[in-house]
Amino acid sequence: MSDAAAPSTEKSVILQFVKANMRDYALLLSLLAIMIYFQFTTNGTLFMPVNMTNIILQNSYIVIMALGMLLIIVAGHIDLSVGSVSGFIGAVAAVLMVNYKLDPFFAVIVCLALGAIIGGVQGYFVAYHKIPAFIVTLAGMLIFKGLALTVLGGASVGPFPRIFQLLSSGYIADPFAVEGFNVLALLIGALVTGVIIFFNFKERRNQQAHGLAEEPDMIFYGRNLLIAIAFLGFSFLMAKYKGLPNVLVVMFALIALFVFITTRTTFGRRIYAMGGNEKAARLSGINTEWLTFLIFTIMGALAALAGLIFAARLNVATPKAGLGFELDVIAACFIGGAATTGGVGKVVGAVIGAFIMGVMNNGMSIMGIGIDWQQIIKGVVLMLAVFLDVYYKNRSH
Repeated sequence: MSDAAAPSTEKSVILQFVKANMRDYALLLSLLAIMIYFQFTTNGTLFMPVNMTNIILQNSYIVIMALGMLLIIVAGHIDLSVGSVSGFIGAVAAVLMVNYKLDPFFAVIVCLALGAIIGGVQGYFVAYHKIPAFIVTLAGMLIFKGLALTVLGGASVGPFPRIFQLLSSGYIADPFAVEGFNVLALLIGALVTGVIIFFNFKERRNQQAHGLAEEPDMIFYGRNLLIAIAFLGFSFLMAKYKGLPNVLVVMFALIALFVFITTRTTFGRRIYAMGGNEKAARLSGINTEWLTFLIFTIMGALAALAGLIFAARLNVATPKAGLGFELDVIAACFIGGAATTGGVGKVVGAVIGAFIMGVMNNGMSIMGIGIDWQQIIKGVVLMLAVFLDVYYKNRSH
């Protein structure tokens, strides 16, 4: 009797866990389904190494800005200026490097600092003067769009120095020099996969030691197997082309940093506490003003980095750079599970949300779907994601 009941009990535990984490699994399965769909409808073009590299290059700046936007949305705010700020910083970089011949390294430092200052100024008005972030950043969007036009004089400025272009178009050199295959890319992929799985198992053991492990064994092992397949498969595809792009390394390092910040630090926990209930957070001793100021400063620096990467990829700064970026960034966060009311959201979710948008853009472009229908489909996907978020939240209550 007990032997027969055991599988039934285990099945019940698995179903309960999946139900409780439906939002996370639905997100991952959605990305997988979209990728498989476009792989077939594009006759295998989607998973070609050159196209996978293009997806990374085309979406790196959106992913980078989504990391900062997640913190802002979790804290209960919004930033509409990120697209304009990134475009403005790209314009400043062009003027410094092309017109004034400033060393690219120093120009990048100046631009990142300027982005942080811009974010800090906006955060100051939101935090200390209690002006809604929507209004402050809407004003910022208009101001920096105008400033980009002013700095560039209404014309495109370029090309950039070759060393700066490598930020977006360069690849990590392979010391093994095997023709047609980048061995280093595969080795780095295997190393990263091993590190991620090692820490997953380490955390699992800690949870079990304290009786906190909720994830059933079958799901835990299955999840790690999928991680290994995904990372190794992606590394193999990159190895078959030119290897790992420089921008991918920057993006992955930032993702790892923000996962650590949001899950392992007091700073990260305070952001979630503030987004969940700002008044309660303040009463518990959290300096919510300073916290708000910091997250907007971080957002400004990330928007600057995204602007530099975008400018390096185009090899020219244009007055229209950054147009509409804020919509893709905000959509990535909400599609990735961030709650419109604040207090909820994960870095991995925002990254998956960004790649859902990116794969859809790429796949629809390959299929020849017009920009009009692309916008409509992306709008429907965003609306559906927010609807599901509200629906599951209402069901849990």
